[in-house]
Amino acid sequence: MKLEDFDFDLPEDLIATRPARPRRASRLLAVQGDSFGDLQFSDLPNLLRAGDRLILNNTKVIPARLIGRRKRQSAQGLVEARIEITLMEPALSGGWRAMAKPLRKLHEGEVVEFEAGLNGVVLEKSDTDLRIAFNAEGSAFDSALRLAGTMPLPPYIAAKRAPDAQDNDDYQTVFAKTPGAVAAPTASLHFDTQMLADLAAMGVGQTEVTLHVGAGTFLPVKVDNVATHKMHSEWGEVTPRAAAEINATRAAGGRIIAVGTTALRLIESAAEASGRMQPWTGDTDIFIYPGYRFKVTDGLITNFHLPKSTLLMLVSALMGQDRMKRAYAHAIAQRYRFFSYGDASLLLPEGALGR
Repeated sequence: MKLEDFDFDLPEDLIATRPARPRRASRLLAVQGDSFGDLQFSDLPNLLRAGDRLILNNTKVIPARLIGRRKRQSAQGLVEARIEITLMEPALSGGWRAMAKPLRKLHEGEVVEFEAGLNGVVLEKSDTDLRIAFNAEGSAFDSALRLAGTMPLPPYIAAKRAPDAQDNDDYQTVFAKTPGAVAAPTASLHFDTQMLADLAAMGVGQTEVTLHVGAGTFLPVKVDNVATHKMHSEWGEVTPRAAAEINATRAAGGRIIAVGTTALRLIESAAEASGRMQPWTGDTDIFIYPGYRFKVTDGLITNFHLPKSTLLMLVSALMGQDRMKRAYAHAIAQRYRFFSYGDASLLLPEGALGR
């Protein structure tokens, strides 16, 4: 498989920079086998049935984008530079791995000053990112970050507008609990609390898992041979309760429907070859592309993804490349909104329709 097999032309005006309001007002393309249905997300309960189980990623996005100043003494006096830091993940050796713009203006050992009294010292620097340690830890760091940071919007949105206060709500799911993500599990943004309650009342189970989405989710694939791509790793957890709920649903003949590619990647990482779920904690770098054999996932709710992205490869693995090419061509023709703040799709392969 070649990278160009996952390319398509997307009109610029179909990239959403704000979500639909209310959340359930987004559109929904239902792909059930070879059938396409143009619906609203509020129609989702009509496509699910009692005994199904939704897998929800309860990670919470932290305000990981920081704007600071680096000060350096020169022969001409004090020279300042504006520095943008985007936190990626805690580093095993301490501090945080982060991206910086402009990276070239930072040296190891230099201090960057942010709002709310937050300072960071550059511990290490590579050609692509750096490791930075802050002058606060634990709850003190969390409090300072809430004051100094903003939501780390995806590059294709940030290029069109700056983050604002509305993103603090828009870019967070209604069931977010566990802080640690630097990107939202965006398929989940379409759910509101009332829809979740309505689904529970009709017998659709809901299981929460945690996968802290990293900034690596936006990294492009740079190899022509898809199979040689190396995925970024992300920390996740499937609790004993979550594993038991999934196993019980499968034993009863219900369908396991992941809400978002992050939830899907996590449960596929935790499942045995037989499909039985086990409690699981750790880092996963699972890469799902056509040819992958799904162990536990019957269906997926997801947004529309970037050309040549690993996420487009994942949905093609679930539904088939030709079908997804037709689905995306249909979505473009019908002017669905794409990417993180865009519309949604429900993907049910043939094997999930009769269960």
